[in-house]
Amino acid sequence: MAHIVLVPGYWLGAWAWDRVVEPLRAAGHDVLAVTLPGLADEAADATGIDLATQTDALVEEITSRDLTDVVLAAHSGGAFTAYEALGRIPERIARIVYVDSGPVAEGVSLLDLTEPAERARIEAEVAERGDGRYTYPWDPTSAAEMLDGLGPADLEMLRTRAVAQPYAVAASAERVGDPARLKVPAHMITCLFPAEQVEAMIAQGHPFMAEFALAEQRSVHGLPTGHWPMFSRPEELARLLATIAS
Repeated sequence: MAHIVLVPGYWLGAWAWDRVVEPLRAAGHDVLAVTLPGLADEAADATGIDLATQTDALVEEITSRDLTDVVLAAHSGGAFTAYEALGRIPERIARIVYVDSGPVAEGVSLLDLTEPAERARIEAEVAERGDGRYTYPWDPTSAAEMLDGLGPADLEMLRTRAVAQPYAVAASAERVGDPARLKVPAHMITCLFPAEQVEAMIAQGHPFMAEFALAEQRSVHGLPTGHWPMFSRPEELARLLATIAS
């Protein structure tokens, strides 16, 4: 049995892992899916919620339960929070898993990695809304590859349940913390890119893979689908997480 902590990506709460939690628990694992600050109630102002706020909360979720030997799995933008938490409490983490995501270097924010046009759209929406949040359109006509594998019911659920993302989280620079984080085995589950392509990028020293490449033990696992495998291939994702945890 492993202690598996699941961190959702942007716009999502613990509910996003429901289809993965069930088979993991059926396999005998202790599973905790978390909802990060700012992603429970869209009605609340998110102006003061940044990456440090979410990291503090994730660390508290783990330490308040006195969890050790944790398999910490994070999807998409949730990897920023998980990697900061790893740097804070590396002694409690047995493995870290990046689900269609990866760690970034000190001082890098998600907005730094965002295309200029999309960043401009986000910043315009934040200014218009005035509550420190921005949305995702969930539109397969403009993001077919990202939304691959999601049916009409999935998309409707996401449009209904997804919460506008706190902007300050995306604008926060990563703080990588304790060098002991690099001794924790790191696993990348890649969906949008073939595993072979990711391995080649690591070997070539691609900057997007530089921080992941620093891990003393690392592995790449392919799960071909769109960017949200917890909806498009939940059972396969659960099996892969269970294999990694073992």
